[in-house]
Amino acid sequence: MTLRVRTAHTADLDPAELDAVRALVEAAFDGDFGDEDWDHGLGGLHALVLDDSGLAAHGAVVMRRVRHRGRWLRTGYVENVAVRADARRTGLGGRVMAELERVVDRAYDLGALSASDAGARLYTARGWHLWRGAVHALSPDDGIVRLPEEEGSTYVRAALAGSLDPAGELVFDWRDGDVL
Repeated sequence: MTLRVRTAHTADLDPAELDAVRALVEAAFDGDFGDEDWDHGLGGLHALVLDDSGLAAHGAVVMRRVRHRGRWLRTGYVENVAVRADARRTGLGGRVMAELERVVDRAYDLGALSASDAGARLYTARGWHLWRGAVHALSPDDGIVRLPEEEGSTYVRAALAGSLDPAGELVFDWRDGDVL
């Protein structure tokens, strides 16, 4: 089987490629994926793995701002990681993450993502760390609001690892839908 890994900005993906990505992600999330979830993964860099059957895996990294210890950090936020059902557990998620981590490590102060229980194993095996401190978002209406439902599923990767206070808080910029 021939594999090809491609990275491209959203602007460089044609409509058919975007449709294929959305179909892959919707199938992988078993119907728990809506328009706002889709929107969260646009506007950044996509990693696509193609095999002889077409699109086999995908992930994206988009820029967000996260405040920690009084400083707003440029954060590469990983979104829409998915592997086609017949290609799971073959290393394709790792191939996608390797491309996204290269971007995060070279272009951002911090990497972050929200993981399902099933996905957490992939991320921890690759050096992502569960955030043990509080997780907040900067709401347009209510100021800083705590997101306890995101605590226990938020993972970080940082070039600044030594300067992060693991007991501190992360304050994410606001976005519609699920904030994280």
